[in-house]
Amino acid sequence: MTGDSAGNLWLSEHRSLLHLHEGRLVEQIPWSDLGRHQSAELLLCDRERGGLWLGFWVGNGLAYFKDRRFRALYTAANGLGDGGIPDIHIDPDGTVWAATQRGGLSRLKDGRIITLTTKNGLPCNTINWTIQDDHGSFWLYAACGLVRIKRTEINAWIADPTRRIATTVWDAADGVRLRSTAASAYGASVTKAPDGKLWFVTGEAIQVVDPNRLLKNEVPPPVHIEQIMADRKTYQPTSNRRLPALVRDLQIDYTALSLVAPEKNLFEYKLEGYDGDWVNAGHRRQAFYTNLAPRPYTFRVIASNNSGVWNETGASLEFSIAPAFYQTDLFRALCVLICAGLLWMAYQFRVRQLRLKFNVASEARLEERMRIARELHDNLLQTVQGFMLSLQAVSEIMPAGTAKSKFENTLEIGDRAIREGRQAIQDLRSASSTNDLTEAVRVLGDELASGNSASFRLVVEGPTRELHPIVRNEIYGIAREALRNAFTHACATRIEAEISFDNRLLKLRIRDDGKGITPDIAEQGNAGHYGLAGMRERARQIGSKLVILSGPETGTEVELSVPGLAAYAKPQGRFHFKWLRWNGRVRL
Repeated sequence: MTGDSAGNLWLSEHRSLLHLHEGRLVEQIPWSDLGRHQSAELLLCDRERGGLWLGFWVGNGLAYFKDRRFRALYTAANGLGDGGIPDIHIDPDGTVWAATQRGGLSRLKDGRIITLTTKNGLPCNTINWTIQDDHGSFWLYAACGLVRIKRTEINAWIADPTRRIATTVWDAADGVRLRSTAASAYGASVTKAPDGKLWFVTGEAIQVVDPNRLLKNEVPPPVHIEQIMADRKTYQPTSNRRLPALVRDLQIDYTALSLVAPEKNLFEYKLEGYDGDWVNAGHRRQAFYTNLAPRPYTFRVIASNNSGVWNETGASLEFSIAPAFYQTDLFRALCVLICAGLLWMAYQFRVRQLRLKFNVASEARLEERMRIARELHDNLLQTVQGFMLSLQAVSEIMPAGTAKSKFENTLEIGDRAIREGRQAIQDLRSASSTNDLTEAVRVLGDELASGNSASFRLVVEGPTRELHPIVRNEIYGIAREALRNAFTHACATRIEAEISFDNRLLKLRIRDDGKGITPDIAEQGNAGHYGLAGMRERARQIGSKLVILSGPETGTEVELSVPGLAAYAKPQGRFHFKWLRWNGRVRL
């Protein structure tokens, strides 16, 4: 029930909200029309804005009512303290204070809610009512006692809602009757008399407190750290105390020396390097930690006396926990070295596997080439040679004339076929001959340049390395085709070959300053011509990369990049780890 100076009276009953004026019922508003399924437990007129503030117990919430409807509704989702609303207080500036049963004291101003809880220094979160005395201090009747908060502390908290406040608490030991809920849902629970005294109902009696005649203990209590217990073994709290390794349970005992109501001393502690913020221990005089890491720590504890005066300096203790052998830096470094060694061994094993696989494939292909060369020489070439000798004998007995002339031309074609066959056999057997790619490219370039106006130059970078026979043969085949194209078709004046021997890559470059080729020909080749296609096929056979860069009148550059693991017959130095992914892509 609440009323205003205009003679209006508002009552909350089970089914509806009643409005009376000068003793007559003006309106009756069912709670269901307001979207509620239970009645309000508390009503308070807002004399500044008009309307009513309603506090609900079941379902919680704080509502502002005006003109037959709720203008605003606040719950825990908006920041309001949790639990029912047993009391509402309105400041002269329009600030609304709501006491909550489980969530502390909430402040509502201009639609913004902040809530004062035990995290901010309240002794408990169950608040039954709140009132201000003549000095502006807040008095709260809580489940844990009568609490006073100075106005300066409240203002500092409003400016910084994360701040912890100082409080003074009177409990059962001081004669205050404690209740976990409001004494009554009807009528005022507290009031201030003209002389400044506060009269309040506890449910069993009426009590009074005079804010102008309070005794305060102004002496901050000295703080002392008594002992450390590590796995139930006691240690004296000496400076830089070193505890044994593998401590599981750690307990630090502390106290505050105050002879006036020592049971009301409050404590906060913090383990620097572990706790992110101060821990509110309440009246507890022990701090507990489990499985702390081995390193140095600093433990700090502060305390307040029965009047809420804090010793901000407190006491501190520096200690450390020794590491076990497997927690030392030396052990970690050793583990890193062992892991690195295992990785290196795995890398070497992988390289040897790939090299063995490649060698087997190379040997098999080399044997196949030699077999084909023998078959061509011993069967096909010998048969063709015999056939040509027979035709030669026939030519000798033919009379001169047109027929004999044509017959001899045919014999020339046959001789050329035999020469080409011998050259093919030589190419097949070349993998088993000299392994010097540099010398082979130099000889080829000089031969081609001897009958051409273009000059030839060979550049070699790095020491010459022995190559796998099959890989050497394919590289030489690509170089031969590129040089022949340059000397035959490029119309160049200068042709250069460059061979670079590097641990990671073997690179071959053939470049000229000729007329160049169009990008589509460089990419796909001429229809009916298979020189460029053959070069790409050879590159794929040995798992290498072939790039042809050219353009009209800009010359041509052919670059072949072969992984060192595939190219070299023997390893030298270190291969880059990326070649672990190379999988021996040499095809027979």
